[in-house]
Amino acid sequence: MDPDPLLSRATRYTTIAAGTEAVAELEIKRSRFLAVVRRAGTEAEARALVDELRRGFHDARHHCSAFVLGPDRDLRRSSDDGEPAGTAGLPILEALTLRRTGTDAHGDDVADLSDVAAVVVRWFGGTLLGAGGLVRAYSDAVSRALDGARLVPRQRQRLYRLPASHAEAGRIENELRAAGTTVLGTDYGPEGAELGLALPDDDDAVAAAHARVASLTAGSARLRPVGVDWVDAGAAPR
Repeated sequence: MDPDPLLSRATRYTTIAAGTEAVAELEIKRSRFLAVVRRAGTEAEARALVDELRRGFHDARHHCSAFVLGPDRDLRRSSDDGEPAGTAGLPILEALTLRRTGTDAHGDDVADLSDVAAVVVRWFGGTLLGAGGLVRAYSDAVSRALDGARLVPRQRQRLYRLPASHAEAGRIENELRAAGTTVLGTDYGPEGAELGLALPDDDDAVAAAHARVASLTAGSARLRPVGVDWVDAGAAPR
């Protein structure tokens, strides 16, 4: 379950697209490193990834991991899983937390990746890499995986329902989508239809949506607020 959006200081962050994962592999002095990065909305989901890879690659010596959770990225954990302290889990965590995901309005780099878990599986090749070599290997493995990840912005949005007749629902939905409003879908019942909308968590955007709906329906329909939730860009709440 997502954290309460009303308790977060953030209004958006970046995560990995739902249902996808990022994978990369590298070999250093015959040691093999396999990095898997996947979306995780809870600590249980993050630990489930570790357990899955530990079962799937039980012949490996180490299954080092880290995860970052929450819109404010305030839940962070890492594990060296038998590697020398600070040479595996922390580099994995830093690869996640320092990942550049875009730029802000001032052109400065943004690093806001969250709700992600990363595991690096290592098969020992017989040659010690030293502390510096391990740090670079674990960090590079995750960074390479993230290079191929499909990232999506996740925004805090206000959710609304809009009633409409069967005859008008399609037209209203098309007009709203054309205006850039996120329409989560339309439910059809015996007495009419109801559109689900997600609006930016911003008073001006909500006021503009109210005015647009009033214009489209000649004032006959009004938006009904149903809460606040985190929504992937272009997707329905999960």
